[in-house]
Parts: sequence; C-alpha cells; structure tokens
Amino acid sequence: VQLQACGGGLVQAGGSRRLSCAASGRTFSSYVIGWFRQAPGKEREFVAAISWRGGSKYYADSVKGRFTISRDNAKNTVYLQMNSLRPEDTAAYYCAADSGLIMSRATDGKGYRYWGQGTLVTVSS
Repeated sequence: VQLQACGGGLVQAGGSRRLSCAASGRTFSSYVIGWFRQAPGKEREFVAAISWRGGSKYYADSVKGRFTISRDNAKNTVYLQMNSLRPEDTAAYYCAADSGLIMSRATDGKGYRYWGQGTLVTVSS
C-alpha cells in the first residue's frame, strides 16, 4: 500500500488543521492506520491510531481531547483533525499502515510496514 499525507501548513496557536492520509490499494479497509510526528531534533512519537473498522482509537496523552482520528474506507482516507494547536505540536506528521498489527501495539512505530511522506505542521505562537 502507498500512503500520501497532506494538509500541513502554518497555523496560529489555538487554531485548527486537518491532515489527510490517502492510501492506494484495495485492502485499505483492513489496515490499522497510525499518525506519528517528529519535531526537529527530537525522536519520532506516536500521535494517534485507528483500527481497520474505526471502532478503536488510541491517542497520545499530549493530544488527547484536542486531536481526533477518523477514517473513510470508501475513500481510502484517514483524517487527523487537530484543534487547539500549540507551538509544541510543530512537527512533520507521518501516517503509517499495517494489516497485521493489533491495536495494543499500534502506538509503536516499529509495527508499521508502510509509511507515507511527512507533511509539515508549523504552529506559531
């Protein structure tokens, strides 16, 4: 599967942004999708993940209550709605996918076989 992330850009603190991750492949609906981010000089960190049917969602504590992950399998797309953005949310955001991943391991980037290119989100104070 190939992933294409988009939607990044410059936003003021307190603002909102929606990222999209579009996937190719007929079996997209069977994949767990995760969002990760990497800020300059920092390690990659987990942001959110969604199960293949969308019934199970995980969030990092740092984004819980502000970010929402969702998916539209008919459109082969996963979304990350980001509200109340903070300067510390500034990072390159990556989506990742895997069909054999169980949700209990969805927070670990090592479990994903497929990665999209990053989309940069910059939050100004």
